[in-house]
Amino acid sequence: MPNQEKVKLVEQIKGDISGADAVWVVDYRGLTVKQAEDLRRRIRAEDAVYTIYKNTFTIRALQESELPDMGSILEGPSGFVFASGDPVATAKVLKQFARENPELSIKGGLFEGQVLSDKQVVAMADMPSREELIGQIVGMLASPLYEVIAALDASGPIYGLLDAIEEKAA
Repeated sequence: MPNQEKVKLVEQIKGDISGADAVWVVDYRGLTVKQAEDLRRRIRAEDAVYTIYKNTFTIRALQESELPDMGSILEGPSGFVFASGDPVATAKVLKQFARENPELSIKGGLFEGQVLSDKQVVAMADMPSREELIGQIVGMLASPLYEVIAALDASGPIYGLLDAIEEKAA
């Protein structure tokens, strides 16, 4: 029979998972305390939390939440990044940190109810962030307007013709 502390911990993990847009799993073996604090600081800047839970409790929380089994991703020491907001930005932070600190390795993750491999998390980190995508869409939408304005500006006589039509109508 599980004791109350273990039950509370599983409930906390379930809450962390349900409150996150993505859960990234890393192997932190070899990181110094200073490196781990640096990682936590960078993760916090992206509206995410880095914490360490025992794999057995995390597996139980996944089962109780009816989420897929993460299999071999949860073998060995695991650090968990619970990303709220922009999961791509958090994946970018992890990828950059792992590049600077080879002791950290990305093991995989959970995104929109799907288990992702380490390669899929890195591929997600290579995607443009939400802000970059919005900027690209705005640029694509504004581009035809700029072309029309430039075309009208290049043909000066059209302005004169439009002014004459407006004066005649008035």
